[in-house]
Amino acid sequence: MTVTLDPQVVAFTVIAGLLTITPGADTMLVIRNVMARGQRAGLLTTVGACCGIFVHATLSALGLSLILVNSALAFEIVKMIGAAYLVWLGVQSLRQAFRRKHSASDDADLRARPARGYRSLVEGFLSNVLNPKVAVFYLAFFPQFMSPGDWVFGKSMLLAGIHWVEGVFWLSTVTLFINRLRSWLTQPRVTRAIAATTGAVMILFGVRLAMERAR
Repeated sequence: MTVTLDPQVVAFTVIAGLLTITPGADTMLVIRNVMARGQRAGLLTTVGACCGIFVHATLSALGLSLILVNSALAFEIVKMIGAAYLVWLGVQSLRQAFRRKHSASDDADLRARPARGYRSLVEGFLSNVLNPKVAVFYLAFFPQFMSPGDWVFGKSMLLAGIHWVEGVFWLSTVTLFINRLRSWLTQPRVTRAIAATTGAVMILFGVRLAMERAR
């Protein structure tokens, strides 16, 4: 039996893969949470962020994302909420970077934090879902890989599933890599530098999102 691959699905897999490995807010959040709470937190952040893909894919398939494109007010509201959330996360990282010097009590707190892993799951999910640029991207991107007669919702879920697998694989790889180096990265000076850098980058992503306009 010959298996025929859909050229559109193959093309989507390649393009989505390239987009997945491009550093963005989700990558910065994963790095931040691995450093702050450990490997489990990074993996939960990964799952949360990637599950947001299905929310955007569903909205796109149902046409609800058109609201964000055609309603300036709706776009602005979602955009500002998402931007404020990213800035808030960035500020938290900066506070961690510039707070008192690392101590033994910090090590004890670091070991206790993985128990609060669902916080990381929610942070990852919200960082993705509250980004209207992702919704607009899906609305513009998915139609390029649809053919007349395709079951739009079914194919949208297929493409979202492929993107989910790629996202989980890549961000999990980032999580494992950062965690592997964590004994070195958690040295006080390095920790503060990474926290400050990721915090600043997340704030920049938030500001950039706030300045984004609906197309």
